[in-house]
Amino acid sequence: MNNTFQSTSIDKISCEPFLRWAGGKRWLLKDLAKFLPTNGYNNYHELFLGGGAIYFHLQPTKTSFLNDFNPNLIHTYECIKDDVEKVLVELKKLKNTKDDYYKIRSKKFRNDYKKAAKFIYLNQTSFNGIYRVNLKGEYNVPYGFRTKDFVEEENLKLISKVLKPCVFSSFDFASCLDNIKKNDLVFLDPPYTVAHNNNGFIKYNQKLFSLEDQYRLASTIEEIKQIGAYYILTNAWHLKIREIFNNGDKISKISRASLIGGKNAKRGRYDELIITNVQTI
Repeated sequence: MNNTFQSTSIDKISCEPFLRWAGGKRWLLKDLAKFLPTNGYNNYHELFLGGGAIYFHLQPTKTSFLNDFNPNLIHTYECIKDDVEKVLVELKKLKNTKDDYYKIRSKKFRNDYKKAAKFIYLNQTSFNGIYRVNLKGEYNVPYGFRTKDFVEEENLKLISKVLKPCVFSSFDFASCLDNIKKNDLVFLDPPYTVAHNNNGFIKYNQKLFSLEDQYRLASTIEEIKQIGAYYILTNAWHLKIREIFNNGDKISKISRASLIGGKNAKRGRYDELIITNVQTI
């Protein structure tokens, strides 16, 4: 193996993603190894970080460039990386009651660590951990009536250590190409534009990630390939998506259980699409 590459089998810190995240990729972890470059890779990149399940699972030893268009999310990651103790101090001041939830949700903090604590608190105590804002950009998810402790002190301390080799950014995905070099690995998990296994388009998601954005992402992937980097793309298994990303690379289908929804939500099994230029045995 080329010694400049990082191995995909390293000693890892045992930690879990600290956020509940719709569309998270924990379900992929058991199958992820079959999509990774067998000879390793250089730096690691995520253009749609979200809850970070893939990064926390891989824990690359070299530099990781982690991006998400949500600046509040990236701000929270940066605060945990820089000074997790200050985040914990602020987090422990908060109480998980309906009244407290709406008071905290409406507050605007100037202190960086108070902002990060608020983000984690709302994520952990809101309904289904959904991230949704109104037209004014204000978080508007209702209280979730969860009894689980939202202060995961030891896990957050471990998370802080794992984030040390990371460089964070909050840009449009197409603006993240400058840091990508030959033999790097790029993981792409865009917000899904379509519903799984049917022809329904997700109306609420059009502003977040439109069909036009899917075409832009396909073009970005071509640029990644021209650089000589590896990429792994996850998306909904849908006729239109397969058409957009039909670029001659390996296409796989993985079936998974539905993970997020209210008590009246329809649950079942969804098919996920994975496309990669990684040549595996």
